[in-house]
Amino acid sequence: MTKIPTIEVYGTEQICASCVNAPSSKDTYEWLEAAISRKYKNQPFSISYIDIENPQLEEQHKDYAARIMEDEFFYPLVLIEGEVVGEGYIQLKPVYRELEKHGFKAEQ
Repeated sequence: MTKIPTIEVYGTEQICASCVNAPSSKDTYEWLEAAISRKYKNQPFSISYIDIENPQLEEQHKDYAARIMEDEFFYPLVLIEGEVVGEGYIQLKPVYRELEKHGFKAEQ
């Protein structure tokens, strides 16, 4: 693994109305960070939370925030290296699969 994968979690403090019983976007961000760190010890990654209700400086963030607001995606929306790996109710398996495509190996 040469490049540190970037994980982006887009969302808002309000829980998605379409995602009944799902955790908040911020909770999902914290949960993913902890789960990935446990499964892939000593394998660096960058994770960031992007609040779609705040003004965005980066064009990609603006684009995804607008697309979520226009109901193209549910939130939280999770991207790894620009690839959408989950939206709404996030599951770990697709996240892990994408990280393993980027060279991550689970601790045994």
